[in-house]
Amino acid sequence: MILQLITVLSLLPATSSRSIERTEKVETETWYLGMNLNPADGHVMGYTTGWAQDVFIGTYTDALTKDYLNRVIWRHPVSYIAIVRHQAGEVDAVKVFRFRESGRSLLSRFRDMNPGREVVTEGGPLQQSVSKNAQNMGDDPIFSVGGDLAFNWGYTDNGHRIVLTGGNLSPAGVNDDNTHGLGNDFHCNPHTGVPYSSHWPHEISNIQNCPNNLWGTSCKVQLQGSDAGLYKDVNLMSGPVYGNYAIYVSEDATSFPGPGQKLELEMEVEKKLKFFN
Repeated sequence: MILQLITVLSLLPATSSRSIERTEKVETETWYLGMNLNPADGHVMGYTTGWAQDVFIGTYTDALTKDYLNRVIWRHPVSYIAIVRHQAGEVDAVKVFRFRESGRSLLSRFRDMNPGREVVTEGGPLQQSVSKNAQNMGDDPIFSVGGDLAFNWGYTDNGHRIVLTGGNLSPAGVNDDNTHGLGNDFHCNPHTGVPYSSHWPHEISNIQNCPNNLWGTSCKVQLQGSDAGLYKDVNLMSGPVYGNYAIYVSEDATSFPGPGQKLELEMEVEKKLKFFN
C-alpha cells in the first residue's frame, strides 16, 4: 500500500481567526493476477489441474489470453478476491469478495479439500460491476447467480473448485453431476484432487439444471468453450466462450477497476480518506 498525504487549508468565515487544516490521505492498493481461465485454448483446467499443485502454468506474455497460474501469487496470504470476466483483457464484469478467514493463500485454501465444501467469503460481493454491453449474462457461472464463493465443492466422485452459493450445490452423497462453476470434474476424488479418468474434466460450465438422469432424454451439460475431457460433445457439450475469467487477489483492496478498464498483471486502485484538524 502506498500512502500520499495532501494538506489543504480551508478558511473559516471572517468572524473566526482560526483555519481548518484538511488532510487527504491517498491509499494506493494493489490487485495481483493469480489465475486466468480461457475455456477454449486447448488446456483443460479442471478440478485436478493446477489449483492445489503449487505449479506455474502458462507465461507472463499470454497471462490474459490463455490458461495461467502464477505460483508466487497463489502462495501469498490474501484477504480479498476479485473474479473478472474480460474480453481480450478489457473488463466485462467483476465481482469482489472478502474472505471469511483473512491472511491465507489461495494455495492453502484450494488444498483444503477434505472435507472441502467450504463457503469461503462472507456478506456477498463487495462490488459487482457489469458492462452495459456485456452479453450472455443469463447463465454465467459467476454473474448470473448471487451469494458467496464456495471452494472445493465435492460430492461423491465430483469436484468443483469455485461455485456460487446462489447456484445449485449438490449434497455430499448425491451423485447427480448438477453443480456448475469453474474448475470442474465429474470423475475424480474431490478430497485428494486425483482424477479417476480423463473423461470428465471441464474448465467452465454454465448455470443450468441438468442432472445426469436427464442426459439421455432432455439435456446435456452446457460448457463454455471446448476445454473438456474425452466425453466432450457426448454429454459435455462445447459452447460459446463468454470471456476469459481472471482471478485477482489483494491484501487490502476492496474495489476493482470497472468495465472498460484494460487489465494488467497488477492493477492499482486509489482510495482517498479525508481528515480535518
